[in-house]
Amino acid sequence: MSPWLIGFGVFFVYPLVSTVYFSFMKYDGLNPPEWRGTDNWSYVFTDFPSFWPALRNTLWLCVVMVGCRVVFGLGVGMLITKIKRGAGIFRTLFYLPYLAPPVAATLAFVFLLNPGTGPVNSLLEAVGLPAPSWFNDASWSKPALTLLAVWGVGDLMVIFMAALLDVPKEQYEAAELDGASAWQRFRYVTLPNISPIVLFAVVTGVIGAMQYYTQPIVASKIASGVMGGSGVTFVPGYPDDSTLTLPQLVYSLGFSQFNYGASCVVALVLFVLSTAFTALLMRRRGGLIGSGDRT
Repeated sequence: MSPWLIGFGVFFVYPLVSTVYFSFMKYDGLNPPEWRGTDNWSYVFTDFPSFWPALRNTLWLCVVMVGCRVVFGLGVGMLITKIKRGAGIFRTLFYLPYLAPPVAATLAFVFLLNPGTGPVNSLLEAVGLPAPSWFNDASWSKPALTLLAVWGVGDLMVIFMAALLDVPKEQYEAAELDGASAWQRFRYVTLPNISPIVLFAVVTGVIGAMQYYTQPIVASKIASGVMGGSGVTFVPGYPDDSTLTLPQLVYSLGFSQFNYGASCVVALVLFVLSTAFTALLMRRRGGLIGSGDRT
């Protein structure tokens, strides 16, 4: 076990202990660290105005975006398993968006959802529906990011397809003989059998949402018209901190403001939230699988 223990100590234990250590220090990466006690924690929780909006946005993405991805991925997986002809074509079409690089996919969505020239708003106006401002509106920016995440749901689709194909057909036949409806077959046969896969999708989705950085930062830069570069200052979160997430704060505090102590505090908050979410979901695992066994 020594190779694993060395890797675990070097790449997990040491960084975690160092993060806790520097969260109590004033450290800019150049000068020696100075003990400041809980000053960094007090600054982040009480005096740093961007922390609470970033925390709310991150939790929103964990609940809404992850939930939409799981539901949509399961729905597409069930649909493709029912298709008799052309299943391979549809499977490829739904999986291809997942292969798109995050930056390129975000750029494409920002232009598609452009409030002035984007084809999506033009189509909505043509059929008489209201055209949102999407990434330029604080109330629509997170739903736009959710649409982008759902568009790239091919990874979950493949996982759910494999799980659905493993559900014993005998159970479906027995349920049909007992007069079970389609919803009852899904609830009492399909869902109990694939509940471990649903749990896996939710846990990995929450961890991914806690690390959500590239898509919101690229979308806010393009939508605001600030691409960055020499002499250009960009404040993440456009519009009105609606796309600001905790990983962006970690980077901004640590590598833009050189406040490594406060950056470590935000990183520890992310670690605690990820651990708490995972522990809560794993505690629910017994109930999910147990209910299926009783059924």
